[in-house]
Amino acid sequence: MGALSGKAALVTGGSRGIGAAIVRRLAREGADVAFTYVSASSEPKAKALVAEVEALGRRAVAVEADAALAAAVAGSVARTVAEFGRLDVLVNNAGIFPYGPVEDVTIEELERALAIHAKAPFVAVQAALEHLPRGGRIVNIGTNLADHVPRPGMVLYTMTKSALTGLTRALARDLGPRGITVNVVQPGPTDTDMNPAEGPGADELRGYAALGSYLSADDVAEAVAYFAGPGGRLVTGTALTVDAGTNA
Repeated sequence: MGALSGKAALVTGGSRGIGAAIVRRLAREGADVAFTYVSASSEPKAKALVAEVEALGRRAVAVEADAALAAAVAGSVARTVAEFGRLDVLVNNAGIFPYGPVEDVTIEELERALAIHAKAPFVAVQAALEHLPRGGRIVNIGTNLADHVPRPGMVLYTMTKSALTGLTRALARDLGPRGITVNVVQPGPTDTDMNPAEGPGADELRGYAALGSYLSADDVAEAVAYFAGPGGRLVTGTALTVDAGTNA
């Protein structure tokens, strides 16, 4: 039996990349896992991931929900509880990667990034608190850029993702008396379709890392599994940077 046997988890933005790796990792630990995907174009990947989880002997639910829409985010929490009867682990992972000079950022781009990276996790936590028991876990997926920005063009992404660090520390204080832990994983450059290890600029990013390597999505998922599992029982309000030494 895995460390999360009998538990239920929700991973936002879970149909691909880091999110999908987290879904698989939590399922291997024994959890039933719900995850969100943004639109019908992602549905084939979502269905394939459901099949992977079910092949592990766990239940899985894919929920179409745009993280920019508060009602959809809250609805994904309700759907998870309706399907599994409980919620023990919430992983706020959904994200976008806006890139470019600060003077080119539009108000619409700013509002969408804030909605996905800041408002959505807040709404998800509010909805989840009705259901999370003592021992419940909240894990936010931030960025190593919250501590160090190596090149220009990342203002919008860095600003909005960095909100998760403040959210994490404040929630740890609010939710500690309830026995709920809250932590943030801050990945460095990770090989996904949003930031491929062989894409433009990848060699530059790899060169910043002390270990000279991109992360795999599984590297990030391992950190989430630690916070969600028995080892994370008394760890809260913590930012864990997993970046191959990029910020060293």
